[in-house]
Amino acid sequence: MAVTVHEDMEGVENEPVRPKVSDSKGILKQNREFLDFFWDIAKPERDIRLKAIEGLIEYLKKTEKSDELQYSLKRLVDGLSHSREDARTGYSLALAQLLSVFEDIQLQTILDQIKQKNNLQGLQKKQIRNVAFGNFFGVLALSQSTRLSKEPQVLLECVRLLQRISQFSEHLRDLPRKTMVDLLAETSQEVFEEMLLGALQSDLTSALSTPEHLELLLVAMQKFPEVLKPKKLKKLLGSTTVITEENIPKLVDVLKTAANSVRKERLLPPVAIDLLEVSLREDRFDLFWNDIILKGLMNEQPGPLHYMCFRLVGSALTHLSVPQLRQVLSSEVMRHYGEHVVVAQQPDRFKIAPEMDVYVKQFLQGCADPDKQLAVMVGFTQLTNQGYPVIPSFWKVVECLQPAALERYVDWLKSMFLQPQLENLLDFTTRRQRENQEASAKKSDESVLRLRKWILPRLTSIVENHQVKKEEDLVMDIARFIFFHAFFTAKKSTPDIPETEVMLSVALDEKTRAVVFSSFFGLLQHLNHLPVQGESSEEAAPKKLLHGVTADGSSWLYCLVQYGDVLLSQNKYIQCVQPFSAEQKSSWDGMIKSVESLQKKAKKSATPEVSAFQLLFLLVGINLFKAPEESVDLIQDIQSCMEKVNARKSKRKKKTGAEEEEEPHWVEVLMEILLSLLSQPSRLIRQVCKTVFGRICPHVNQGAITAILDVLDPSKETEDGALVVTDEKETDNTRKRKNESDDEEDDEDEATDQKVKGDEEDEEEEESDSDDDDNINDDEEVDPNFRLELMKVLQGQNAMATETDKSDDEELDDDAMMKLDGSIASLFAEHKKRIQAKKDEREKLRKEKALIRDFKIKVLDLVEVFLDKQSANPLVLGMIEPLLTVIESGMSSGKEQQEVDFLRKAADIFKNTLCRGKQYCKNVDDRKAELHDLLERLLTRAQKLSDSAVALYYFSAALYMVKVLRGVPPEGGNKQEPAESKGKAMGNLDVERVTGLFREALVSFMTRRKSPLTGAMFIDLFNRLPIFSSNLLDTLMEYITGGVREHQQAQACAIMLRGVQSREIQQLLAGPRWTELCQKTMEKLTESLGQGLEVKNKIVQEKVIKALELSLFLVKNIRNQKLEVNTDPIQVALQSMSENHDFHKSGQMEDLYWSVMKLFGVQKPKIVKAKKADEVPSAEQTPETEAKKKKGFLPESKKRKNRKMPAVVEGKDAAPQPSKPATEAPGGEGEPVKKKKKKNKKKNKKRKHPEGEAASDQSPAKKPKMPNQSPAGKPKTEDQLPGKKEKTKQKGNKKKGNKGAGE
Repeated sequence: MAVTVHEDMEGVENEPVRPKVSDSKGILKQNREFLDFFWDIAKPERDIRLKAIEGLIEYLKKTEKSDELQYSLKRLVDGLSHSREDARTGYSLALAQLLSVFEDIQLQTILDQIKQKNNLQGLQKKQIRNVAFGNFFGVLALSQSTRLSKEPQVLLECVRLLQRISQFSEHLRDLPRKTMVDLLAETSQEVFEEMLLGALQSDLTSALSTPEHLELLLVAMQKFPEVLKPKKLKKLLGSTTVITEENIPKLVDVLKTAANSVRKERLLPPVAIDLLEVSLREDRFDLFWNDIILKGLMNEQPGPLHYMCFRLVGSALTHLSVPQLRQVLSSEVMRHYGEHVVVAQQPDRFKIAPEMDVYVKQFLQGCADPDKQLAVMVGFTQLTNQGYPVIPSFWKVVECLQPAALERYVDWLKSMFLQPQLENLLDFTTRRQRENQEASAKKSDESVLRLRKWILPRLTSIVENHQVKKEEDLVMDIARFIFFHAFFTAKKSTPDIPETEVMLSVALDEKTRAVVFSSFFGLLQHLNHLPVQGESSEEAAPKKLLHGVTADGSSWLYCLVQYGDVLLSQNKYIQCVQPFSAEQKSSWDGMIKSVESLQKKAKKSATPEVSAFQLLFLLVGINLFKAPEESVDLIQDIQSCMEKVNARKSKRKKKTGAEEEEEPHWVEVLMEILLSLLSQPSRLIRQVCKTVFGRICPHVNQGAITAILDVLDPSKETEDGALVVTDEKETDNTRKRKNESDDEEDDEDEATDQKVKGDEEDEEEEESDSDDDDNINDDEEVDPNFRLELMKVLQGQNAMATETDKSDDEELDDDAMMKLDGSIASLFAEHKKRIQAKKDEREKLRKEKALIRDFKIKVLDLVEVFLDKQSANPLVLGMIEPLLTVIESGMSSGKEQQEVDFLRKAADIFKNTLCRGKQYCKNVDDRKAELHDLLERLLTRAQKLSDSAVALYYFSAALYMVKVLRGVPPEGGNKQEPAESKGKAMGNLDVERVTGLFREALVSFMTRRKSPLTGAMFIDLFNRLPIFSSNLLDTLMEYITGGVREHQQAQACAIMLRGVQSREIQQLLAGPRWTELCQKTMEKLTESLGQGLEVKNKIVQEKVIKALELSLFLVKNIRNQKLEVNTDPIQVALQSMSENHDFHKSGQMEDLYWSVMKLFGVQKPKIVKAKKADEVPSAEQTPETEAKKKKGFLPESKKRKNRKMPAVVEGKDAAPQPSKPATEAPGGEGEPVKKKKKKNKKKNKKRKHPEGEAASDQSPAKKPKMPNQSPAGKPKTEDQLPGKKEKTKQKGNKKKGNKGAGE
């Protein structure tokens, strides 16, 4: 469709010319669906493109019309040179699929069409890009049709076309060469030798010039080795092989170019891995690796070349043998890789380590040879930074190791721990580390320490990771190894203990021993949650839920305790690091005997308390190696508890009541033991204590619960706080506490911290120390005592002028000044010590408070376990008030994260586990009066609080107490029961008393302006206890109008609505009582809605909405049940509301109002939208202008208008005024066109006449809206002007117009 535009000085006219389309067969008019396929193929959405291609193929196969097929081919070929990438891709894929389906189409014909459409001759610069892409995507379509191999001549022409368009590298980059490589991969040897070899002669000859040519040669050599024999290579390259000493400089240059070409893509160039494979086939790998990689590429500065070498190492793992793997992984490439990993730990640095992890994982998954797997794991582990391996201790690629390779890798790790061979490590140091390098001997010791500190968490991570395929023997081997070196040393070698067969070449120092110590207890934590190992899925299915046990059912703790007993008995060969005293050894032996006796009892009759005692004995027995003195006392207490349990079972009848009262119950003693263990910062102890307490929950008495609640009591925190902090000997146990706290964290970040920071820590510490020294005096206020002491020193040395001394010019001699400086220095030093002492004291108090809070969080675990397992126990009722006290005090405590966590945990346990639990206490006959008093206290306290959040928990507790007193509601029964039977259904609940309590709370909420109670609390009451809540409806009804504020009145309506919606209440009040309730409620609603309130704020709006919701439900219910209730008054009140209220302020209010009125037969009036002024047809649109408006097909915004066309005012033709353009709007009322005046809005406001009409000489508008209106001033763009004379004329007119307007 073409459009001719005639321009002259008189005006501009649009005259569209519609050329005739030669469509004799009517294809374009025949099916719109067919043409839509081509539009969808060009869309950006990939799914739409694929669907359109599939639809086009199906359509052409179905119709079988040759003309449509030819049109499709032409349309697709034309679209190959589209300017958008998505469109080119879609057309190319569609053409490929079309050629693949319709094999009768000649490829030569399509190739000729592609060349004709995208002719490379005589191109303009702006056409080069699209034409080049058109040729490329055309060849790509032919290649994807899978038919090129059948037509060699077309294949040859495609290759030549690719060679021609490869010169446009700024647009196509290396796409033509890659496509030629793909074509070679699909070509047979005969076709290559006969057709393509001659065409590619120049490309293959210049193979050592560019990466693309070299890749083409390498692919041809790999695909057609019989054609490109050494003699042929001799003609092409001048040598029989590619990897030669003469070709090394050229190959290095080619690889440098390839590395820089993929710098942004961050990929490995295919030519690099192909060159590696060629070196392996030609048996020239050493020459390739040493001369090209190490000497040619790694000598350059770090950058793309190094990254290419790193990626080449990862990709080469699958192609190399075991000796070659060792050679590569011990080369300088790995050393540079390690330096990159250490330096690139900062967030803004590029990291290649994740890519290397992917390479290693893919190699391990695809390799079944344990030797190669072991070589790779050892090679990466030997890459160390001053002894510390670069790879993380928790490396996920270990999951892919075969069991045989994993076992050999663990043996290698243990041998490196026992006898570190630093000379076998590929160690390096960073630049900063080299600057601060220490003595060689000290450096060697430090490297051994760093290596051992990495090996321990690596062994632990193998046990911890459940995805690692391992056997029980391997897990036990690792556990025994760490346990042995944590607490024992070998004197002599003995075959009975494998850990003594290899002695330590370097003895363990205190730091290493501490790391082994913490690693062991961390390993115990993992073993306690370890599933059964070494079984098939079918065999392990019954034991799927068991954790912390071996296949035969023994716990890992018991296995380690047995191993420890064996080690303690071998005094001749083994020595304990901290030898046991006679008392401690006796406690150990007693613990072993107790565990064995419990084992025998468990075999006869397994009970929870037996397994609890056994687990507790094992835990405390292991702790003998950590805290011997405390563990001895705990073992004695546990043994006494177990004896009491046995005596209570065997001699229960013989014991008198007096004897039982004198001695504490064994559960109380055991509870004290658990609380003392929980005070230790160990996750293992916390989990074991939680498990033990869950097993003895059925035997817990009031004394044990009291011990737990005393810990949580906020009033006893200051008194008993010292009992919680178990570290009484801080100086002795500080190291132990740190070691135990290490169990809570992973050691993965240790390598990062040590490698990245290095020696920067010392500098940072010095800077921080200096900053602290500078800020000490800034943070503290000036001490008056210090000021007095300073004045005394100055006056004592006569350095301060007094009132009697008037000789201001007298100065001190040198000796006096030196003496004064020393006095002042000592005074400031003492002052600094006092300030530091105060800071240390505050820090100590803060840490103690944190320990106490952490201890209380652990104790809450016991509360949660008890409420979960013994929710029906009457002891639960005694925990309500203490927990509420904890929540109330927590609301007013600090905002530290630990305080917030403690409060959140306590509130969650109270609300979800206690109040909303499915099970609750049901036998409370003997505590009826006590529980009613508790209920009264809860409701009274809830009304006196100032925080609604705390009152919510008190109110929830009150609802829980009502549920407990009510008991289990009877199932079934008659729905319409008499009042006596309903009272019996309330169980032990005193309905009259409890109703009075809740009525008082409701009255308090409705009559107090600032009440802690909320409407949501009473809605919850009606939801959970509807039958009981029916007694509050009469009281609630009065406050629909009698609430102290509109908010209370709205809440009364909301609570009332929830009450009357309850099916139980409707059944309970069925009959006259329900009718009376509806009548009274309607009267109150009529009074509330007829008060003539103005909806001026959200509170009044809320009241009206709630009242309308209640009215809607009641009117519906009255109509459905046909109750004898008069609804006329409320209809009148609602009609009066529509006259006084503006419902458009709230859509919800308006919808509710008309929903209620619809029930009375009043429909919402329809609102007819008024048409805008510009939409109303004006009288000045003459038939001529309308005809002109309909002429053409361009939108109005694109049409050009004649500036000299006179504007039509009031249906009359106005004379043209070139000097003063008219600005009056059509309509004749003198209203200015507002949309035409944007830029000169402020000026126009000042120039308007009092009547509101704009002056005739104001600034012109931008564009006319209607086609029959003329522009009122100077045009905004120069392309609308016929010539320069018109421009100058318009400028003159504008100046005159502005002058006239000013006058």
